[in-house]
Amino acid sequence: MNTLIKPGAERRLKNHTSFGQSVRNSLTMAYRGLLKIKRTPEQLFDVTLQPIIFTLMFTYIFGGAISGNVQNYLPVIIPGILVQTVITTSIVTGVQLREDMEKGVFDRFKSLPISRIAPLAGALLADTVRYTIATVLTFVMGYIMGYRPEGGIGYVAIAAVLVIACSWAISWIFAFFGVIARTASSVQGISMIALFPLTFLSNAFVPVNTMPDWLQWFVNMNPISHLVTAVRNLVNAGTMGGDLVFSLIGAAVIVAIFAPITVRAYMRRT
Repeated sequence: MNTLIKPGAERRLKNHTSFGQSVRNSLTMAYRGLLKIKRTPEQLFDVTLQPIIFTLMFTYIFGGAISGNVQNYLPVIIPGILVQTVITTSIVTGVQLREDMEKGVFDRFKSLPISRIAPLAGALLADTVRYTIATVLTFVMGYIMGYRPEGGIGYVAIAAVLVIACSWAISWIFAFFGVIARTASSVQGISMIALFPLTFLSNAFVPVNTMPDWLQWFVNMNPISHLVTAVRNLVNAGTMGGDLVFSLIGAAVIVAIFAPITVRAYMRRT
């Protein structure tokens, strides 16, 4: 027997969807995100071309000056490029989220019998594929250039998972910007201003002791520096230290802070 559901009642039903249904709906929305990439492959330019260009450019420009030659610089630059590339890629989460909201895509989702949180969660899940592509390409590019991680394949895999997990955590920050900002261009501008100083004022490209004293204190405190050091320890020496723990705690803190406020802002906007 068909019944009419008032809009208010429909929204209450969506708010009380089961956890299992929310997970299924989120995975479906993540699959939608992957289909968007398939239909518009130019969305992958940043995670395919950037690792290649940055690795070649930084290695051959700075390798001789910093480490004496390219081969000695590869163990330094590959982890740095990896972190810089994948973390920067997380900006796209907020930009695409804002674009979908501007186009009214999320308004159409509201009329579907799905969990309200599914479009947001699905977008965040789908972007982990982008992080994975950037991670694999960076290591492949380094291998082609002669980089051989002494930590072994197991520690390389752990380093890859660490970078992907931390990038996913940071994507919550940019998702928050995407929900509250007015335009996609403003999301990108705000994100770049916030992220670029953190990535370039770190130990990703040059040793900290080559920097001025007044800058070293910031670089040593920079969470990106801790993540880069954790990755270097894993892939180059096969060791886990305090930087790994610091990176995981930092990622957990970011999610604990920004996930609730992002979800709250998203619920108000949608």
